[in-house]
Amino acid sequence: MNRFAELLDRLVMMPSRNGKLTLLTDYFRSVEDPDRGLGLAAITGDLNIAAVKPAMLRTLVMERMDPVLFGYSYDYVGDLAETVSLVWPDAPAHLKPNRHLTLGETVAALQAASRSDGPKVLARLLDNAGISARYAIIKLVTGGLRIGVSARLAKQALADFGKVDVSEIEELWHGLSPPYAELFAWLEGKADKPVKSAKALFRPVMLSNPVGDGDLEKLDPADYAAEWKWDGIRVQAVSEGGVRRLYSRTGDDISGAFPDLVDAMNFDGVLDGELLVGDPLKATGTFSELQQRLNRKAVSAKIREQYPVFVRCYDILQEGAEDRRALPFIERRGHLEAFVAALDPSRFDLSPLAPFANWAALEEMRRHPPHPVIEGVMLKRRDSPYLAGRPKGPWFKWKRDPHTVDAVLMYAQRGHGKRSSFYSDYTFGVWTGPEGAEELVPVGKAYFGFTDEELRQIDKFVRDNTIERFGPVRSVRADRSHGLVLEIAFEGLNRSTRHKSGVAMRFPRISRLRWDKPTHEADRIETLQALLD
Repeated sequence: MNRFAELLDRLVMMPSRNGKLTLLTDYFRSVEDPDRGLGLAAITGDLNIAAVKPAMLRTLVMERMDPVLFGYSYDYVGDLAETVSLVWPDAPAHLKPNRHLTLGETVAALQAASRSDGPKVLARLLDNAGISARYAIIKLVTGGLRIGVSARLAKQALADFGKVDVSEIEELWHGLSPPYAELFAWLEGKADKPVKSAKALFRPVMLSNPVGDGDLEKLDPADYAAEWKWDGIRVQAVSEGGVRRLYSRTGDDISGAFPDLVDAMNFDGVLDGELLVGDPLKATGTFSELQQRLNRKAVSAKIREQYPVFVRCYDILQEGAEDRRALPFIERRGHLEAFVAALDPSRFDLSPLAPFANWAALEEMRRHPPHPVIEGVMLKRRDSPYLAGRPKGPWFKWKRDPHTVDAVLMYAQRGHGKRSSFYSDYTFGVWTGPEGAEELVPVGKAYFGFTDEELRQIDKFVRDNTIERFGPVRSVRADRSHGLVLEIAFEGLNRSTRHKSGVAMRFPRISRLRWDKPTHEADRIETLQALLD
């Protein structure tokens, strides 16, 4: 358990991607089974501990210390797992075991616990662990590690460890289960590659590169086909041997949130496309409407009826038993057109090609797309096979320029992990109301887009200008004569009945600190309403 705890500590403090990969591969190399596999499952989110819920932690710690003191401690530290691990009282020395439990023993104890004795089991484990091990145990039961490692990065570390291509890991992944003994045996050269016996496995997706300065000048427009880039989520619809699954582009199985779509996957093949809300025969909804169904394990009949979904198909990876990925794009496109024509038109449609004469004409199309849910164009080389990863050259994405608005900082909240000592999550607003009685109304929240130095500058401003405190949140002085103006970039805007302002931003981020701009010159709500109209 201590080695897993050390891994988490080091990953949290490691800023670089390559450094995290090295830490993970060293862990896989030095830790024995089943601990390394269970550690991998915890990192990828595939470790299930059903008997212990995060709410139990607060109850347990309140039984051991003054609730007010715990509240102050949590406010200062900013992370529940770190706070509990620090304030949890040590067990008397004579009650501590002679040796520390392994990760496998810890997970086995937690998974064997019933819902009723789960708190007792958790308390006993925390009593007998040190601070770092307590932190790791709490992260296991809450399920949110927050260590800056995605499932994709963990799979890349496996590939580096076994000196194989990451696409091989991804194609096997959904046919494996923790603690992945057969996977590690193959990667170490001790056994054959696991057989892909499971049906409807994920295929690694092909990704695009953004169009950079000078990129198009080197390319011949005749070599490329263009498609509209729709504002949904990239998905892979896989149906094989009666097994149907819907995957996100990172390989997460999201079938549970879209059973109505899965029911319509009455084909044998693998389709790549964009998941959108609405009806392709009538109207395509916004991303905010799609969010009503994302990240749910199950959805009600009312939600399914209110927010129907469909896939706008981009590509075909497999047709029956035939793997189409090695074919040129334009040949795959012919197979895709025939394939989609036989599917339910309310659930699957074809992404139309967008003819263009030259790059200037395409840029004009990019700037003025025919539908508000389009966020740019895609360029696909006509002779390109479907390659896993992000190869340079075959596919490009050319997104619309982001919208910007000048807003005023209103609230700041402590961050998590490395940012737990900084106020790094910012709520901002714009002006509303008649002249002489203007007030700020919140329109969004951002927590990235700034440098480390700018984070320190904003944090100091927040501390120097706090007027009220609400737990980890501070209200900052913001009026017509005083405050901090932030230039906010965002991809789109939707109407919202949940927000007082009536608007919701898509991917807001801080693009510039406007120390030079007085707050009364920040934008008004009418500016955003005009974008909606």
